[in-house]
Amino acid sequence: MIRIISGACKGRRLKLVRSPATRPMQDKLKGALFNILAGQVEGRSCLDGFSGTGSVGLEALSRGAARCVFVEDLPQALSVLRANIAHCGLEDRALVEPWEFNRAVIRLAKDGARFDLVFLDPPYRLLEERNPLKVLRKRGVINPGGVIVLRRHAKIRRSFPEFRLEREVKIGDDVLAFYVNDEA
Repeated sequence: MIRIISGACKGRRLKLVRSPATRPMQDKLKGALFNILAGQVEGRSCLDGFSGTGSVGLEALSRGAARCVFVEDLPQALSVLRANIAHCGLEDRALVEPWEFNRAVIRLAKDGARFDLVFLDPPYRLLEERNPLKVLRKRGVINPGGVIVLRRHAKIRRSFPEFRLEREVKIGDDVLAFYVNDEA
């Protein structure tokens, strides 16, 4: 079971995607993430990349984020994501981009989108093949001082030099890496 932990939608249970291609963030890890971000969510513009069920972006909206763009290209996940957004009554502050991540970021950049918080929870194997932070830097969609949170497996040791690594937190087999956009 996945649920919204805090805020306006606290306690709402979210539907799960029945696919091995998704890996929802468990409440313990999500709770740690939002405890670290305390005071940095309200009024912010968020991007939930590789969103799956949408649990992280919905948690941000529940805690007062101004808006969240959800990027997901898996058809099974898209229907669950849309249902979860509707279940939480957050359609007015949510936008679903049904594209592969890089293509979605390119489209968002063309539309002038800029984000304060970015949550990335890609399939672990994708991090071994590609660098999702590279397209974020190249397209300039992160506001100065913006934070990118990347969830990765503890065994993945790849570096992502596009942004400054501010902090890493290991919880079980997961690492939450917090990157900051220092460019003005």
